[in-house]
Amino acid sequence: MSAMTGIVVGRYQPFHMGHLHAVKEILSQCDELIIGIGSAQYSHTRDNPFTAGERYSMIHSTMKQEGLSDRVYLVPIIDVNRYSVWVSHVRSLVPPFNITFTNNPLTQRLFAEAGCEVRQTKIYSRAKYSGTHIRDLMISRGRWQPLVPKGVLRIIENFGGAERVRELFKLSEGNG
Repeated sequence: MSAMTGIVVGRYQPFHMGHLHAVKEILSQCDELIIGIGSAQYSHTRDNPFTAGERYSMIHSTMKQEGLSDRVYLVPIIDVNRYSVWVSHVRSLVPPFNITFTNNPLTQRLFAEAGCEVRQTKIYSRAKYSGTHIRDLMISRGRWQPLVPKGVLRIIENFGGAERVRELFKLSEGNG
Protein backbone atom coordinates (compact mmCIF):
# COMPACT_ATOMS: atom_id res chain seq x y z
CA MET A 1 0.00 0.00 0.00
CA SER A 2 1.37 3.41 -0.93
CA ALA A 3 1.68 6.33 1.47
CA MET A 4 -1.16 8.82 1.69
CA THR A 5 0.20 12.25 0.89
CA GLY A 6 -1.78 15.43 1.37
CA ILE A 7 -1.21 18.95 0.10
CA VAL A 8 -2.20 22.27 1.60
CA VAL A 9 -1.38 25.64 0.03
CA GLY A 10 -1.34 28.94 1.89
CA ARG A 11 0.50 32.23 2.00
CA TYR A 12 1.61 31.86 5.64
CA GLN A 13 2.11 35.59 6.23
CA PRO A 14 3.18 34.58 8.90
CA PHE A 15 2.86 30.89 9.79
CA HIS A 16 0.83 30.84 13.04
CA MET A 17 -0.67 28.51 15.63
CA GLY A 18 -3.84 28.03 13.56
CA HIS A 19 -1.69 26.77 10.68
CA LEU A 20 0.16 24.43 13.03
CA HIS A 21 -3.14 23.05 14.33
CA ALA A 22 -4.29 22.38 10.72
CA VAL A 23 -0.98 20.69 9.85
CA LYS A 24 -1.31 18.35 12.84
CA GLU A 25 -4.94 17.59 11.90
CA ILE A 26 -3.93 16.80 8.32
CA LEU A 27 -1.04 14.60 9.46
CA SER A 28 -3.53 12.59 11.54
CA GLN A 29 -5.14 11.67 8.18
CA CYS A 30 -2.01 11.35 5.99
CA ASP A 31 1.46 9.86 6.18
CA GLU A 32 3.10 12.91 4.58
CA LEU A 33 2.14 16.50 3.84
CA ILE A 34 3.22 18.92 1.17
CA ILE A 35 2.97 22.50 2.36
CA GLY A 36 2.78 24.77 -0.67
CA ILE A 37 4.03 28.26 0.15
CA GLY A 38 1.70 30.19 -2.12
CA SER A 39 2.23 33.56 -3.77
CA ALA A 40 5.94 32.90 -3.40
CA GLN A 41 6.84 35.78 -5.71
CA TYR A 42 5.40 38.41 -3.34
CA SER A 43 7.12 40.09 -0.43
CA HIS A 44 7.55 43.51 1.11
CA THR A 45 3.89 44.48 0.69
CA ARG A 46 1.32 45.09 3.42
CA ASP A 47 -0.51 41.81 2.70
CA ASN A 48 2.64 39.83 1.87
CA PRO A 49 5.44 41.26 4.01
CA PHE A 50 7.60 38.14 4.25
CA THR A 51 9.66 36.54 1.49
CA ALA A 52 9.17 32.94 0.40
CA GLY A 53 12.52 32.11 2.00
CA GLU A 54 11.52 33.69 5.30
CA ARG A 55 8.20 31.81 5.27
CA TYR A 56 10.05 28.59 4.38
CA SER A 57 12.35 29.13 7.38
CA MET A 58 9.39 29.83 9.69
CA ILE A 59 7.59 26.64 8.68
CA HIS A 60 10.74 24.49 8.61
CA SER A 61 11.74 25.65 12.08
CA THR A 62 8.27 24.87 13.42
CA MET A 63 8.12 21.43 11.81
CA LYS A 64 11.56 20.58 13.21
CA GLN A 65 10.58 21.82 16.67
CA GLU A 66 7.37 19.75 16.55
CA GLY A 67 9.19 16.61 15.35
CA LEU A 68 7.29 16.65 12.06
CA SER A 69 10.02 17.62 9.59
CA ASP A 70 10.47 14.04 8.34
CA ARG A 71 6.80 13.96 7.25
CA VAL A 72 6.57 17.39 5.60
CA TYR A 73 7.77 18.78 2.25
CA LEU A 74 7.92 22.56 1.77
CA VAL A 75 7.54 23.88 -1.77
CA PRO A 76 7.34 27.57 -2.74
CA ILE A 77 4.67 28.09 -5.42
CA ILE A 78 4.61 31.17 -7.64
CA ASP A 79 1.15 32.29 -8.79
CA VAL A 80 0.29 31.79 -12.46
CA ASN A 81 -2.85 33.98 -12.33
CA ARG A 82 -4.78 31.59 -14.61
CA TYR A 83 -7.20 29.36 -12.76
CA SER A 84 -7.55 26.93 -15.67
CA VAL A 85 -3.90 25.84 -15.34
CA TRP A 86 -3.27 26.42 -11.65
CA VAL A 87 -3.71 22.81 -10.47
CA SER A 88 -1.45 21.46 -13.24
CA HIS A 89 1.09 24.16 -12.32
CA VAL A 90 1.01 23.04 -8.67
CA ARG A 91 1.31 19.38 -9.69
CA SER A 92 4.38 20.21 -11.79
CA LEU A 93 6.15 21.64 -8.73
CA VAL A 94 5.36 19.19 -5.93
CA PRO A 95 5.72 15.48 -5.22
CA PRO A 96 2.68 13.30 -6.04
CA PHE A 97 -0.24 13.68 -3.62
CA ASN A 98 -3.54 11.90 -2.96
CA ILE A 99 -5.62 14.48 -1.08
CA THR A 100 -5.96 18.26 -1.18
CA PHE A 101 -6.79 20.06 2.06
CA THR A 102 -8.35 23.51 1.76
CA ASN A 103 -11.16 25.62 3.17
CA ASN A 104 -11.05 28.02 0.21
CA PRO A 105 -14.11 27.48 -2.03
CA LEU A 106 -12.27 28.37 -5.26
CA THR A 107 -9.34 26.09 -4.45
CA GLN A 108 -11.81 23.31 -3.56
CA ARG A 109 -13.52 23.71 -6.95
CA LEU A 110 -10.28 23.84 -8.96
CA PHE A 111 -8.81 20.71 -7.37
CA ALA A 112 -12.14 18.84 -7.52
CA GLU A 113 -12.54 19.71 -11.22
CA ALA A 114 -9.03 18.32 -11.76
CA GLY A 115 -10.16 15.00 -10.24
CA CYS A 116 -8.56 15.40 -6.81
CA GLU A 117 -10.06 14.31 -3.52
CA VAL A 118 -10.63 17.47 -1.48
CA ARG A 119 -11.10 17.69 2.29
CA GLN A 120 -11.57 20.61 4.64
CA THR A 121 -9.82 21.16 7.96
CA LYS A 122 -11.37 22.51 11.12
CA ILE A 123 -10.97 26.26 11.50
CA TYR A 124 -9.03 26.90 14.69
CA SER A 125 -9.94 30.21 16.39
CA ARG A 126 -9.99 32.08 13.04
CA ALA A 127 -10.54 35.52 14.58
CA LYS A 128 -7.47 35.07 16.77
CA TYR A 129 -5.25 33.05 14.43
CA SER A 130 -5.19 34.84 11.09
CA GLY A 131 -2.28 36.40 9.27
CA THR A 132 -4.21 39.66 8.86
CA HIS A 133 -4.94 39.85 12.60
CA ILE A 134 -1.32 39.09 13.48
CA ARG A 135 0.00 41.72 11.05
CA ASP A 136 -2.51 44.25 12.47
CA LEU A 137 -1.20 43.49 15.97
CA MET A 138 2.36 44.03 14.71
CA ILE A 139 1.31 47.42 13.29
CA SER A 140 -0.39 48.48 16.55
CA ARG A 141 2.45 47.05 18.66
CA GLY A 142 -0.01 44.60 20.23
CA ARG A 143 0.75 41.13 21.62
CA TRP A 144 1.14 39.07 18.45
CA GLN A 145 3.99 36.94 19.80
CA PRO A 146 1.84 34.29 21.57
CA LEU A 147 -0.05 33.65 18.30
CA VAL A 148 2.94 32.15 16.47
CA PRO A 149 5.13 29.12 17.25
CA LYS A 150 8.40 29.88 19.09
CA GLY A 151 10.54 29.20 16.01
CA VAL A 152 8.48 31.65 13.94
CA LEU A 153 8.81 34.29 16.66
CA ARG A 154 12.59 33.84 16.76
CA ILE A 155 12.90 34.14 12.98
CA ILE A 156 10.66 37.22 12.75
CA GLU A 157 12.54 38.91 15.58
CA ASN A 158 15.93 38.03 14.01
CA PHE A 159 15.23 39.97 10.80
CA GLY A 160 13.04 42.72 12.25
CA GLY A 161 9.85 41.41 10.69
CA ALA A 162 7.43 43.35 12.90
CA GLU A 163 9.28 46.57 12.11
CA ARG A 164 9.04 45.73 8.40
CA VAL A 165 5.28 45.22 8.70
CA ARG A 166 4.93 48.63 10.43
CA GLU A 167 7.04 50.35 7.75
CA LEU A 168 5.06 48.71 4.93
CA PHE A 169 1.81 49.82 6.59
CA LYS A 170 3.07 53.42 6.68
CA LEU A 171 4.03 53.23 3.01
CA SER A 172 0.67 51.74 1.99
CA GLU A 173 -1.16 54.49 3.88
CA GLY A 174 0.92 57.21 2.22
CA ASN A 175 2.48 58.08 5.56
CA GLY A 176 5.98 57.02 4.59
